[in-house]
Amino acid sequence: MGNTGSGRTNGLDGILSCGYAAAMPQTTSATGACLCGAVTIKAAQFPLQVGACHCTTCRNWGGGPLLAAACGAEVTIDGSDNISVFNSSEWAERGFCKVCGTHLFYRIKENQHYHLPVGFFPEVAFTLANEVFIDEKPEGYTFANKTDKMTGAQLFAMFAPTS
Repeated sequence: MGNTGSGRTNGLDGILSCGYAAAMPQTTSATGACLCGAVTIKAAQFPLQVGACHCTTCRNWGGGPLLAAACGAEVTIDGSDNISVFNSSEWAERGFCKVCGTHLFYRIKENQHYHLPVGFFPEVAFTLANEVFIDEKPEGYTFANKTDKMTGAQLFAMFAPTS
């Protein structure tokens, strides 16, 4: 998400929550499996308000915006021997199932916080609350509900180290 090369990595674990984590969003536990069932992921705190990332990297990864939940570090993975990890930026990596190719996670390297694709958890009723990298979103689609929107520059400024 947001591979802009800015080098600002401090605090990017909230990239899809846009700072809403401080408000302690309502959460649920959620479990999902990849297409072939080789990998199962359980998130202890799956937020019911999720975000969309429109950055070029996310759209290239999944063929469209990444709709994901910022689930933190309390994530349990069964079948980890079936996961391949791609180093997608200096601050994050993305996981895939080696067997079926399902996109499993976007993970912040610094603190091992997971952003999990919402499609992986079909039983969770979530609300799309925010969109990041709105300045990279193509004109060919728009979400129907009202969301909070941030450009890439606004997002990185929010997580920039303070001096």
